[in-house]
Amino acid sequence: MKKFAIAAASLFVLSGVAACGESAADKAAEKQADAVEATGEARADQLEAQAAATPNEAQEKALNNQADQVEENADRRADQIEQHGGNADGGMTTSNTPSTH
Repeated sequence: MKKFAIAAASLFVLSGVAACGESAADKAAEKQADAVEATGEARADQLEAQAAATPNEAQEKALNNQADQVEENADRRADQIEQHGGNADGGMTTSNTPSTH
């Protein structure tokens, strides 16, 4: 009887660990969100390089502001993608997804 109780407890613990893993939707959303962030960061880097190359101070400031906005928008979109991916599995793994507020 003691061995049966230990085996049952082990199965219960293992099933709990398996439920904590990321779903396929979570993984796909995270990969897509990473790509969105990388693209936004690359575009922001291009704008910052343009800003550094311009002799016009006003244009430099405008390009740097645009770069900041591009990066913020990409981060916001990536968060939305991750949140949607976390909700795709019925909320089973949403405790680890970022909030969008």
